[in-house]
Amino acid sequence: MEYLVNGKEMSLMDKLNILTDAAKYDVACTSSGVERQGNGKSIGNCVASGICHSFSGDGRCISLLKILMTNECIYDCKYCRNRCSNDVPRATFTPGEICTLTMEFYRRNYIEGLFLSSGIIQNPTITMELIYRTLFLLRSHYGFNGYIHVKAIPGADPEIIRRTGFLADRMSVNLELPTAEGLHNLAPNKHRKTILSPMRQIQNGIQANKYDLAVYRNAPKFVAGGQSTQMIIGATPENDYQILNVAESLYDKFALKRVFYSAFVNVTGDKALPVLQGGPPLLREHRLYQADWLLRFYGFKAAELLDEKRPFFNVMLDPKEDWAVRHLEYFPVEVNKAPMEVLLRVPGIGVTSARRIVAARRSAVLTFADLKKLRVVLKRALFFVTCSGKMMYPVKLDEDYIIRNLTEERERIQFGSDGMSFRQMSLFDDGSFTRPLRQTEILQAAVGEF
Repeated sequence: MEYLVNGKEMSLMDKLNILTDAAKYDVACTSSGVERQGNGKSIGNCVASGICHSFSGDGRCISLLKILMTNECIYDCKYCRNRCSNDVPRATFTPGEICTLTMEFYRRNYIEGLFLSSGIIQNPTITMELIYRTLFLLRSHYGFNGYIHVKAIPGADPEIIRRTGFLADRMSVNLELPTAEGLHNLAPNKHRKTILSPMRQIQNGIQANKYDLAVYRNAPKFVAGGQSTQMIIGATPENDYQILNVAESLYDKFALKRVFYSAFVNVTGDKALPVLQGGPPLLREHRLYQADWLLRFYGFKAAELLDEKRPFFNVMLDPKEDWAVRHLEYFPVEVNKAPMEVLLRVPGIGVTSARRIVAARRSAVLTFADLKKLRVVLKRALFFVTCSGKMMYPVKLDEDYIIRNLTEERERIQFGSDGMSFRQMSLFDDGSFTRPLRQTEILQAAVGEF
């Protein structure tokens, strides 16, 4: 298909502008858990702690070239900017064009890897075939050994997904919405079973690959960084309890590395979508990420954090504080005796500080001064711990009293310079620039014309 801008054939830069902008609402693109050293012949490498990220002034990671293969789409999801009924500029990269951009950006140290997603062009299998060709060219022809995260397209031929898995470091399949009912109402072309099938295929492939690697040391790796998914929060009426239960089930059944939560942004104005007076539910998104952390690293279960009688978090407290003030029967905790799993449930004590406490108390009786040195956040923890049977101050174990003190003069959470956590940063944002980059300079950097 030919695309024209002002009567002229669309340039690579025109496509780049359209397809990076079209990708900005997909948040499931962090990289971690991959270990592949440079081999002396290819370009790039991955290390166990993840690729070397760069961060903008508001903390957004900008180290991956994050683009769509195409924003053409045969589906008409009501929440999606790229749905077929939406009147937006359309563009499609060729596999060769994506390879050129990735290599040019990488050589200039703008990025450390590629995140590639796509709208559905013609059908899922053809779309997945284009993604596979791109990765095959990058790995075999261009010798790119850096990090690559791609989307597995639901409904695509399983064999193409399998082949792509041997070229990608991480794959993801977006769940889109927390429940099948929400998916039916807002994305009638998509089905929960179709989405879960490639998730199961990738999980089984990862498990089989572990056996192959144990038997054959030089066996190719399959999705070494694991798989992830994304849910849109606020477009449908599910509560926090339902969302956390879905996330917990995905971790248990599909061994996902991450579940990402994306605050709903109404970019289409469809009548079926809710009108959120306060804008995107960014604080709710933030609390769900914190609760997700508790599920993965602190030993909590979704049913402990919330229940049907209290299905939403108190957004003024972080989820661990919210749980603690509702379960004061477990407190105060004696830090010199409490086991690790109990310490991890104390607000203000993280995984690292809990390990330090357990190590330090083997040789000394800890005081509150010691806890401060061990990086415990005492302004939160002081309501819930004792040292040698004594609390730091004479405080009441009362829910209202503790909530009032925890929330007093609490600094508002900042989501970025424009107040939006969903903003896609430019690859060229840099606080050291004394003036904005000119469009001609961006074009030269993108395609290597100097």
